[in-house]
Parts: sequence; C-alpha cells; structure tokens
Amino acid sequence: MPRKLPHLCLLPFALCLLPCLSAQPTVTITTPVPPPHWALLEQQLLRANSQACDRFAAKYLDERGYLLHTIRWGTLDGPDDAIETFFNWTLLHALGGSDSVLQAYKKAQEGHWRQYGELRTTLTELAKNGAYYKEFITQSDWFHTGEGMRAFFLLGLSDPNNAHYRTRMRRFAGMYMNEDPEAPNYDPARKLIKSIWNGSKGPMLRKATVYDWVGDPVPGSFHLLHNAAGLGKLLDLKTYYPKMLAHCTEYLDSVGDNSLNLAATNLGLGAFGLTGDAKYKNWVVEYVNAWKERTAATGGNIPSNVGLDGTPGGEYKGQWWKGTYGWNFTILDGEIERIVHRNYFTAASWAGFGNALMLTGDQSYVGVLRRQLDNLYAQKKVENGRTLLPQMYGDPRGYKYDGPPSWYQWGPNLHTDRLTEIYLWSMNRQDLDRVPKTNWIGYLEGQDAEYPVKALQSDLGQVRRKMEQIRNDPTSPDTRLADYLLGFNPAATDALVNLTLGGYFANGKIWTLHSRFRYFDPVRRRAGLPQDVGALVEKLEANSATLTLVNTNPVEPRTVIVQAGGYSEHHFDSVTAAGQTTAVNGPHLTVRLNPGAGSRLVFQMTRYKNPPNLTHPWDR
Repeated sequence: MPRKLPHLCLLPFALCLLPCLSAQPTVTITTPVPPPHWALLEQQLLRANSQACDRFAAKYLDERGYLLHTIRWGTLDGPDDAIETFFNWTLLHALGGSDSVLQAYKKAQEGHWRQYGELRTTLTELAKNGAYYKEFITQSDWFHTGEGMRAFFLLGLSDPNNAHYRTRMRRFAGMYMNEDPEAPNYDPARKLIKSIWNGSKGPMLRKATVYDWVGDPVPGSFHLLHNAAGLGKLLDLKTYYPKMLAHCTEYLDSVGDNSLNLAATNLGLGAFGLTGDAKYKNWVVEYVNAWKERTAATGGNIPSNVGLDGTPGGEYKGQWWKGTYGWNFTILDGEIERIVHRNYFTAASWAGFGNALMLTGDQSYVGVLRRQLDNLYAQKKVENGRTLLPQMYGDPRGYKYDGPPSWYQWGPNLHTDRLTEIYLWSMNRQDLDRVPKTNWIGYLEGQDAEYPVKALQSDLGQVRRKMEQIRNDPTSPDTRLADYLLGFNPAATDALVNLTLGGYFANGKIWTLHSRFRYFDPVRRRAGLPQDVGALVEKLEANSATLTLVNTNPVEPRTVIVQAGGYSEHHFDSVTAAGQTTAVNGPHLTVRLNPGAGSRLVFQMTRYKNPPNLTHPWDR
C-alpha cells in the first residue's frame, strides 16, 4: 500500500499536507495573499489569446476547416505554411487556453489534410495527386515538414487519449522505422535517412527540380512575401513565377542524410510518450547516436550531409560541409538577385539531440551541441567592441568551389537562443557564461523583479496588434497564399511558457516542450492552469526550482496538479513550504488553494529521471 502522508497544519502559514485519492501528496494552501499583478495578467493573457484565436478562426476558416486562401504546392508558400499558421494553438490550450482553441485547431488540421489532398499539379510530380498521402506530406525537407507539424507535435500535451492522434503518430513514426513499405526512408544498417526529401512516398533518390521546391504557377495576384517587390502590394504570380523558380535553382542536391532530418525524431518521441513502446525510443536513440558519432568524426561540427554509405560528406567526396542548407550553402538567390548564406545547422539538430536527452537523461547529447558552439566561438572576431562568429564553413567564393575549406561570413549572430537551451538542459553554470543576463534569464538570476509584468504586458500588446491587423486585413481568399496569414496568428505564448512553466524555445520554433513544470485541472480533467490560478517560476537550479502559486478568486477554492516537466520527465524529490519539507517522490503534486490564498513552494528535483509520458495524471 502506498504510504499516506499525515495531516499537518503549520502556522502562521496554515499550510496543510493531506493524502489524495491517487496517493499523490497534496498540499493545501490557506494563507491569504493580495492577488499579484502578474497573476492577474496571466489570466488576462490566457483569456485574450483564446478570444483572439476564436476571432481568427471565425474569419479565416470555413465550416469545413479549410483555410481561406489560394492553395499551392511549394516550400515558399505551400502546405506547411498553411497549417503552421496555428503553430502554437495546441500549446496555448496546454497552458490553460480555452477548449474552443483546441477545437479550432483540430478543425483546421482535419480541414487542412482534406484541402491539400484536393491539390493537383502538373509540373510538380510530388503533388500531382495531392500534397498528402496517408495524411503525411508526400516528400519534403524537414525544415518545412517540421514547421507544418509544430502544433501536431504538441497536441499530445492536451489530448493524449485521442485515438486518431495516437494512430497517426504511430503511423507517421513508422514511416521512419521501415514499418511502411511505401516509405522506406530509413537505412537501418547505416542508420541514416536516405535523402533530405522524404515522407509518405519515401526518399527522393534523384536530384530535386525547381518545381519540387516551388510548385506550379496559379492565376491571380498575391503578396509574394519572398520577393522584395511584393512588400505591401499585390503582384501577378505568373509574371513573377520565373523569379520564384530562380529562388531555388541551387537547392537541387538531395541524396543522402541531412542534419535537418534529425527533426524526424519528434515523431519517435511523440509515439513513445503516447504509448510507452520501447521501439520508438530505441529508434530515436539509435539515429541520434549515429549523428553523434558523425559529429565526433568531423571534429565536433555537425555535418550537413552524410552519404548513402554512411560517411560524413559521402555524397561530396568527403566534404561534410556541403549539401542543401549546409555549412557551405552560399548561393545566388535569383528571386532577389544577390548572394545569400543559408546554413541551417541548428534548425533540427537541437531538436534531435534534445529529444535524445529527454528520452535518456544522458547529458552527453548536450555536450555535442556545446562542442559545436565551442568550435564557432574558437573562431570569433571582435570588431568595434562587437563579437562576431563565422556563420559558414567551406569556401567563401561559393558552394560549387572545391578548394580548401575555411570559416567565413562572420556576423553578429551569437546563437544566444541555442546557448540558452544548452544552459537550461544542462543547468551547468559554465554554460550560462555566454548567455546574456537579460529579460527572462536576467529575472531568474534575480536582476529584474519587474520582468514578469513587463513580459505579460508585452504579449498582451502583441495580441492587440494582431487583432488590429485582422480587423484591417484588406485581402480576400483569392489574393492570399499560405504564408500570408502566418503573420496574423494572434496567439502570444512566449511569456506564459517562460513564467508559468519555466520553459524556453528559440524564436517560436518549439518542437518539444522542455520545461520544469506543467499543470492540470483535475476538476475539469484537462491540461492547463485552472481558472483563477496564477503560477510564477521564480528560480531554476540544477536540482531545485522555486514556484509561487496563487488563487486570485476570493470566493472559490481551486485545485491544480503540478507536474515535473512537460512530459513528466523530471521527478519531484520533495517540496518545502513554510519551513516544512515533505517527501513527494514522484512526478506530480496536487495543490489545493483556498479562496484568495497563495504560497511559494521550493521543489527539490531530479531532472530527466523518468521516461517521457503524455498520459494525464488521473489516467495513470
């Protein structure tokens, strides 16, 4: 029988520890506190976000869930952009947003598959019978595939018992584990995904075409956001179509593994979190370990291509820095008629190694990312007081040159977001040295007590501005392409993720929710903060975290379940409040808040102790 905790009453804080029906420790907080400004702003932001998303859905979705725009295949303004419009709506619900937000996303996702299933192309082989097959993109690169799946990946936070979702996640993961004979994307012998282009139709084992990237032309005038001439005005697409093709003339090398494919591990992590089936974990670890070995073989630099023979640079005579979106991807973008440098080495590698950390707790995966940035900082230059890092490796004269490689294209991108992730995953104070002590990190370091209020007010301002955009939008469906509405998504979740969860993601590109806490409402039996409950993460350390919980309702009590980590991957060892320390020894704690009550709780934690699990607490 599980040990029941004794009833304790502590004065003057009147904090009581009680057993709960699920044998989880329960803390009852009775100490009255004035409702903090930050707690009221959190609730206001959740309400405003939810209302704004409802308005967006009412204006831009039809009754079928179709996004009201002109559909096309392509990576510039195609299917991934259309559904990416809702990228953080499932996250918003998991934070405490309204159920209507979750329902609107589901309607949009189901409608999206149907809408783009109706697409037909003639120049573009990939979409001649629709953009999706078995509800998964036919073939694309994971920079774009992943963008389009961001909300889908996080749906499990709110809806893990959804039978369709579980089936789809398993099916999609199976496409990268050779469980689908029509999608032989993975080589289990060499532990690689065979092409940068992959999906439900398998790997592309030929050179891509510009039509694969750009799609067919469609009649009409649109805001062509990738073309500088299109800023603020409508352009005839057929007139500018040759320029669109010119955007991608050097994107054609496709065969072999690419670091962008590490994003496919999100499918394995999701399937494992839903089912607990070890095969998904084993595949992610196997694949990421292969990339770990390849990175070690190239001096700690994550290679941007791996040949079908399994060797770094195997498609380019050993030149691991080459390949589409690689270290040496310096090209002429014919759409804007200038040389550009598009090295996306962080885009999916952080996701992949972070997923392996989540599944295993092995900090050596963070070490791979740390060493990569160490290599860049070893080449830094300081000019006029500014630190500059090389953004590229290979030959500065261009992608097609086969001369000796070197670092080039120094710039001010210090990869601050990625360094922040490394620190939060490792909690090694040495990793913090390169991270600016400003904004949220500064607040956690005790340097800006007013930051929570300022951040929440800023996100409320963002919602207001987006709603103003929506009200004043002059376009109609026949003048919108898929990427146009990306900038209209009103959901602002950054501050809520930081302040309530102790989580972080870089530039909104959230793949996996790495956080110290998550919350559930046991009364309504759903994910997210209960109504009237405010949560503020005040301090994070390697083995502890400080959290304040408040019930701003002076009339009604509230109950919240606090979880250790977004996927219960962490473990609460104990909780201390009012000088009383009580063992928790699990990933959940139930907190009962009397009307108008609040308290600070200090948790002793073991991070990454538990296997990721998306099951809600009452279903365990």
